[in-house]
Amino acid sequence: MALVLGTNSGFVAEAPVADPNEDWGRATVDSFSNATMDTSPASAVKITEIGWWCYNATEEANFEVGLYSDAENGEPETRLFVEDTNAKGTTAGWKRVTVDWEISGSTNYWLAVQCDNVATSTRIDAFWNAKGRARLNAQTSLISDWGTSDYTDPDGMLAIYAVYETAATGTNFQVNVGDSWKEVPGIAVNIGDTWKDVDAIQVNIGDTWKEAFSGGKGPVAP
Repeated sequence: MALVLGTNSGFVAEAPVADPNEDWGRATVDSFSNATMDTSPASAVKITEIGWWCYNATEEANFEVGLYSDAENGEPETRLFVEDTNAKGTTAGWKRVTVDWEISGSTNYWLAVQCDNVATSTRIDAFWNAKGRARLNAQTSLISDWGTSDYTDPDGMLAIYAVYETAATGTNFQVNVGDSWKEVPGIAVNIGDTWKDVDAIQVNIGDTWKEAFSGGKGPVAP
């Protein structure tokens, strides 16, 4: 398969497992900081995993993954999060790190990776037709302020992905069952032997109507 934004690069709903097998181009990872830009989905609230494709088997080294804000000039800007101690291993394949990074929806972010120097050049798949890539040379860590890149490609992408999590869905109505509060998935009323979903419930407190329930589908009719 090829390198595709939203599948094995940028923000993804599920972590990729297959080799991107992108023969268009590859970039060096060790001794560099590489970043690829993507826009978070509108419903995204968190990144739970970030990873990158190591094209070839090389010597063991530490790598870092991070998230940067967008400088809006084709460059990353401020480092928002970083995980700085991760063993690359000596085999090719996806290198994954579990994280818990809060993000905003519909926002441009740069996903970054830096790998320490090894004897054999470590490579990552690259492609174009995306939102941008950037590189800093001679790096030993993901620095807090990206600064000016040594290389940029406004249409490029790299095999760096971030699994995102969306905001919790459901109602805002709960019942207590066995001393444990359970969220009610929906409320329905029976009118003329037909169950109708309740869109909202309000209660009057001090002559002011307060919302007690909104949204959700009603339960299955008994």
